[in-house]
Amino acid sequence: MKRAVVAIGNFDGVHIGHQTLLSHARALAEKHGLDFTVLTFSPHPRQIFQPNVAPFRISCGHVKRKLFDNLIKPDHLVTLDFNEEFRSKTASEFIDDILIKQCNAAFVIVGQNFHFGYERSGNIETLQNRNEFKTIAADLFDVDGAVVSSSRIREHLKNAEMNQANALLGWDWVIQSEVVHGDKRGREIGYPTANMHFGDTLVPSHGVYAVRVQIDGKGEWLNGAANIGIRPMFETAMPMLETYIFDFDGDLYGKQLKIKPVQKLRDEMKFDDLDALVIQIKEDCKIAKNILHNT
Repeated sequence: MKRAVVAIGNFDGVHIGHQTLLSHARALAEKHGLDFTVLTFSPHPRQIFQPNVAPFRISCGHVKRKLFDNLIKPDHLVTLDFNEEFRSKTASEFIDDILIKQCNAAFVIVGQNFHFGYERSGNIETLQNRNEFKTIAADLFDVDGAVVSSSRIREHLKNAEMNQANALLGWDWVIQSEVVHGDKRGREIGYPTANMHFGDTLVPSHGVYAVRVQIDGKGEWLNGAANIGIRPMFETAMPMLETYIFDFDGDLYGKQLKIKPVQKLRDEMKFDDLDALVIQIKEDCKIAKNILHNT
């Protein structure tokens, strides 16, 4: 295997800060005639260290892979299985087994606060003390005087600040999942919805959104309105994403949908009866169509 520039990180969201680091790594590889390798982890280590934490990932596995393919284009994408066995590796074992034997690293590029190995015992200095490769600590990327970080983007999404989140991501945030069977209530009131679980993807601010929808990753983006949350009138156990696609009639069960929230219209509401709900849905759809027509 050819020697490589290895960029390491969780890269949740593959945001503009990540993209800057990864572009630097690619340029270095090209300059020295080396391969460019991205080294990341699945599941996110936080899910192992804090198993009871609420879903927080900006990009699920398949979205993340697509972002790497489209935005970064590494020669090799290595996704390490972050399990209990891997977690117990010492910092030296990580360097020897992964960076040297598996990735054949000539350069290693990491963020300033990178830690690795059992109990996070390894850091940039640990890497720099090894002679087999050269280590580069990438500068943090900031916008408007604040560091671009996945946690900052998560806060924007939790506040339904889609434009701010997308600006820091460098791409329009999407939720991708398989359509599952629901209770068919939407169909009964004339607004059939495609129902999706969030899995380990972050759940943004609950409420109704104007959205764009793509089916199975192909073709045009369709317009629609979606509810994110627990539906106070019926109370689902876990937050769901329920999307009504305008002027669409087809079977979506089992298909993968990408839902792109464009703008939040309102918070979730509890209605006295179905008639009141239908009136509100009709108004929501009208507002969503106007927003999507003008964006």
